[in-house]
Amino acid sequence: MSASGVLSNKRRAFYGAGGLTAFLVLWEASVRFGLTPSVLLPAPSQIPVAFTRELVSGQWLAAVVSSLSHYLVGLLAGASLGVGLGLVTGISVRTEASLAWIVRLLRPVPGLAWVPFAIIWFGVSTASAVFIIAIGVFWIVYFATMGAVMAIERDYYELARAFGYRSVTSQWLTIVVPAAAPGILAGLRTSLGQAWMAVVAAELFGVPGVGQRMMQAASLLSTDIVVVYMATMAALYGLFDVMFIVVQNRALQWKA
Repeated sequence: MSASGVLSNKRRAFYGAGGLTAFLVLWEASVRFGLTPSVLLPAPSQIPVAFTRELVSGQWLAAVVSSLSHYLVGLLAGASLGVGLGLVTGISVRTEASLAWIVRLLRPVPGLAWVPFAIIWFGVSTASAVFIIAIGVFWIVYFATMGAVMAIERDYYELARAFGYRSVTSQWLTIVVPAAAPGILAGLRTSLGQAWMAVVAAELFGVPGVGQRMMQAASLLSTDIVVVYMATMAALYGLFDVMFIVVQNRALQWKA
């Protein structure tokens, strides 16, 4: 058993809180004692004041709402395409072989490289941001889904046919989807964080949202505002991750 497995949940929470507190104290001290210029990195004690200013001005809410709209639509589009194509590719050797070189050609291209095409195709608009986010999400979900389907034991299909599940649809519902569900859900959970990374990249070229607001603040050396939005994204990701875990546990109750 690993050392981390020995700790109870309460003790893990205690150590986690202690580590975070120590990190914030050291950060605060480095700024207050002049080791780190506050213009380059604000002290943690400055962040609540900066957040209050953003909140009162209405800019925080407007930026978050705009980014959430890009995030959710891009996440849904990329995940849907990734799961759909991953299922088909994983189950069909011919499809996988047909797409293999296309995947090898496109997969190494980072999301930022698609920004020029996003602007040309969609202009500086919400559609551009959604496109960039969807690309980032798609590859994670696609490979997770394809890998999960390809890992299914072929004996399961024989067993399903022996019990009368001979049609493609019935085998998908009784074998493929349930067996691949853990891997697919793992990919979807990873994509929650990837989508937030893509949000900032997608909004850097002028689409309203958290990324644009961060760039505006950075151009004015308002690093406290930048940290406010970094913390906002971290908090939103944490919230979505907890919600996803609840959904995942319910979806996989049959494995217990």
